[in-house]
Amino acid sequence: MPTLVESSEALAVDVSCSDDALTVVLDDGRTVSVPLVWFPRLLAATSAQRKEWELIGGGIGIHWEAIDEDISIASLLQPERFMRLANTALQPASRARRSGVNPKKRSRAARSGVGRR
Repeated sequence: MPTLVESSEALAVDVSCSDDALTVVLDDGRTVSVPLVWFPRLLAATSAQRKEWELIGGGIGIHWEAIDEDISIASLLQPERFMRLANTALQPASRARRSGVNPKKRSRAARSGVGRR
């Protein structure tokens, strides 16, 4: 029987930003790179502001004081659980999908709210 074992939390050890990506080196050797458009404050920041980061919580997150931005490492590793991005598939499943009910297959009355109190 398969068993799910949660790995220990990864911590950031180094951070860099290009004009279009945020790259984070983790303590377990992985490097995570995500589009800078995910973080509008970083995207709008100057190159000098992007370089002025500090690790928070021993590496569980990154903070940029000048632009008041905080990013958790967990959100970079599992963006679908933490971010809601316009026009992308990275949005959490709706309550209906989690419960196994397909919202497109509900009756017209159920979709319109008829019979609700």
